[in-house]
Amino acid sequence: MAGRMVVGSAALADLVRPASAADPAGSHRVLPVAPELTGLLPHRGLRRGSTVAVTVGQPRRSGGTSLVLALLAEASRAGSWCAVVGVPTFGAGAAAELGIALDRLALVPHPGPEWPTVVAALIDGVDVVVTAVPHTVSAPVADRLAARARQRGCVLVPYGRWTGADVTLQVVRGVWEGLGAGRGRLRRREVTVSARGRGAAARPKEITMWLPGDALTRVVPPAAPAVPAATVGPRPGGFTVVGSG
Repeated sequence: MAGRMVVGSAALADLVRPASAADPAGSHRVLPVAPELTGLLPHRGLRRGSTVAVTVGQPRRSGGTSLVLALLAEASRAGSWCAVVGVPTFGAGAAAELGIALDRLALVPHPGPEWPTVVAALIDGVDVVVTAVPHTVSAPVADRLAARARQRGCVLVPYGRWTGADVTLQVVRGVWEGLGAGRGRLRRREVTVSARGRGAAARPKEITMWLPGDALTRVVPPAAPAVPAATVGPRPGGFTVVGSG
């Protein structure tokens, strides 16, 4: 089943009402995320009322969409309603493979000039709203939407440049896996995701993980400079979390 395609304000209102009524996760102030992502978020999940931006790196196909899917998967699996606005290339098939419930997913691929109205309406009745950020959005409009999300207990996930987010995530490095000697199929990518923000998220963080992810994780010690064999001792502490296959 595909995600619910929403066209027109009347259809949007019909969606928001049932989404508000059927919210088994509504009492939880923090929505769950994949274990690999908990270390990047100050509350180890998506805190209701917060704004968690996913910036688009260079080149644009830098893993940002996969990161958005990873953010939504656990909350959706736990019963939350999600919406994606202004991303016409969003793949419902890929979302379903990661566990996103398509019967609780609203898609508004082309909001047009009504973008602020559409996003505001979804904030009123949906748990997590992902939206591509138009180039023309003004700071006052962005501030009003973030304030509305805080008031309504929705998690707003701007996909693109967004000033003032509580946390900003970005894929900063990535290496594909799956290709052999000139042949094969790209299966997944090992990526490094950075997080920066304000308040509890002011200290920058980085993790390395697989996109798409796996249920298992493994601990990889940081690289240490080479030393003569006679003086080798315990390596310093610290680790990076990586999804394993």
